[in-house]
Amino acid sequence: MQMPVVPEFAAELDPRIRQLHSSDYRSPAQLQDGAVLVVGAAHSGGDIAFEAVVGHRTVLSGRNTGQLPFSVESRRARAIFPVLKFLATRVLTMNTPIGRKMRPEIRSHGGPLLRIRSADLEAAGVERVFARTVGVRDGLPMLEDGSVVDVSNVIWCTGFRPDYSWIDLPLDYDDGFPSQFRGAAPSSPGLYFIGMLFLHSFSSMLILGAGRDAERVAKHLVSRASEAKAAATREGAAVTA
Repeated sequence: MQMPVVPEFAAELDPRIRQLHSSDYRSPAQLQDGAVLVVGAAHSGGDIAFEAVVGHRTVLSGRNTGQLPFSVESRRARAIFPVLKFLATRVLTMNTPIGRKMRPEIRSHGGPLLRIRSADLEAAGVERVFARTVGVRDGLPMLEDGSVVDVSNVIWCTGFRPDYSWIDLPLDYDDGFPSQFRGAAPSSPGLYFIGMLFLHSFSSMLILGAGRDAERVAKHLVSRASEAKAAATREGAAVTA
């Protein structure tokens, strides 16, 4: 997921508007005077809007992606973490109907608000609009309801996409991601993937899941090596006989 996504119509915005993708954003010091439109209301958009609103009128545009029902830094979060870990590693997987149903959604939409939640955004003074930013009118960003937002800055929290064009091997694709089973690519035996978004489970793109997937790939490699060694032994025995 290394390629920042910015809509094509961004090039039509007034050149006086400063545009940043979330991957380039570091602090409000990068923003020029005037209002800010944050496009994309998943957790990155929420975090950046919460920070930008200190010193700037800030509008957060995008559909509601949901939020955790508790603060990630609370005692409640620490108590419920084992349950969430179990769901992410054992329930939301490609072995279960709910996991198979969720994978396309997880791969195509932003995640829920995590550190900063809706109440925090409202209390900070962020203007929340649930209409998506879909185009440009008179050089200004236009929402899907036809209204325009007069701003001096736009921060695109519109996510990333994978780019596997550098892999010069046969690959089949599923939802824009290489087809694989537990990391192994059937179209190119010997090629493996780790850390892919929902590779096998919801946890695959997280530390707690990537390690488990890597262990399975390592076991697969050892198994392949053992099978190759056994095959060579059999061939040697056949030649000797």
